[in-house]
Amino acid sequence: MIVTIIGLGLIGGSMALDLKNRGFASKIIGVDNNLNHINVAKLSNIIDDSANMEDAVKESDLIIIATPIDATRKLLPLVLNLTKGSIKVVTDVGSTKAGLAQTVKDHQNRKQYVASHPMAGTEFSGPMAAISRLFDYKNAIICDQEESSEFALSLVKQMYETLNMKMIFMDSQQHDVSAAYVSHMSHISSYVLSLSVLEKEKDEKRILNLASGGFASTVRLAKSSADMWIPIFEQNSLYILEVIDTYLEKLNDFKSSIQDNNKEKLQELISQANEIQKIL
Repeated sequence: MIVTIIGLGLIGGSMALDLKNRGFASKIIGVDNNLNHINVAKLSNIIDDSANMEDAVKESDLIIIATPIDATRKLLPLVLNLTKGSIKVVTDVGSTKAGLAQTVKDHQNRKQYVASHPMAGTEFSGPMAAISRLFDYKNAIICDQEESSEFALSLVKQMYETLNMKMIFMDSQQHDVSAAYVSHMSHISSYVLSLSVLEKEKDEKRILNLASGGFASTVRLAKSSADMWIPIFEQNSLYILEVIDTYLEKLNDFKSSIQDNNKEKLQELISQANEIQKIL
């Protein structure tokens, strides 16, 4: 199995490590516009070789697009064009899916594409952030499975099984709604908290001294790359804006309760929030 990974960041690099080490791929070819990423990936043994996109796709059985979502929307039709007359399989790891589905819904090679989203990551980016076992025991979402051929679907399932991931099946729109609430809003909340603290507390040493585990874990995602997240916010803006409205509503509930010294209301809000532990 020869696998091409387009985009050698955290996700693409981490996939490359485990797919090779666990015997799924005999060779990993890397494609990236950033020459430093290519060099780091080679020196770190993340990839075996590099090539331009056309040559890499020509040589490969499976192509994984692991670029920011705006780049993925441009690349996906081009990669599918290159698979014409073959049984090559294409998948992606993007955080939004409805836009991608719309982009290729009428493509002649649509059956060779499997829309997927491995729900794993860290706040770091680039090939230096790639780590083994990143995906172990986490969920991989496969969207619109009925639009993919049985062969393509089987191969991508095998890939995620190699990564020790549990597969969940959704349609692309349902995925984007859920991702807005569970994933995308978490990043916005982290960015907002970080901005609030930086605006109100100008003493960096004091922030460091008072930062507890709770603060550190809450703002961890604020270190995430703008290049990755701005396209996600753009592509999923419809559902994200709905979540922000709900978030502001709940934030105002807390504000008014604290303002009015309404302990009963605060007790009710916190008790309702505690219910999340039953799910997690």
